[in-house]
Amino acid sequence: MKAFRYGMLAVVVAFCVASSAQSTQKEHTVSGKEKLIGAWRLERIEAPGSDGNATQPKGMLIYTRDGHVSLQLMYPRSASALSNEYVKDGYEASFGSYDVDETTHTVTHHVQGSVTRDLLVGKDLPRLYQFTEDGHLIIKSSRSDEHWSVTWEHY
Repeated sequence: MKAFRYGMLAVVVAFCVASSAQSTQKEHTVSGKEKLIGAWRLERIEAPGSDGNATQPKGMLIYTRDGHVSLQLMYPRSASALSNEYVKDGYEASFGSYDVDETTHTVTHHVQGSVTRDLLVGKDLPRLYQFTEDGHLIIKSSRSDEHWSVTWEHY
């Protein structure tokens, strides 16, 4: 009877050790999509021609677990006249869904709404992403005619 109890105890311990090793291994292989999920605070934008001393906009980027994205940037008052494909009167805002291709480190935003309306609505915006060792998210355009980089910090 004692041998049976010790045998069962050994099986239970072996099972617990195997389960613990498996869960530890899963924790270390977090997917790129899992890392993207959550709210991100804009740390800085780098673009050609900017001297780095310009006042940075404030912004937030949100990726949800079910595949939705929302982005808002508010440029300083001195840049309130700024308008382009992404920005209208110093404000950038868009929302939609997203897909992640982990092999190419690309996140594609499928724009459903934007402050610039028809300039972006209905477009797919592929972005290259990478995570720094300290947990920051860097996003760059994959377009050859755009040379900007945005660094985000997880809230």
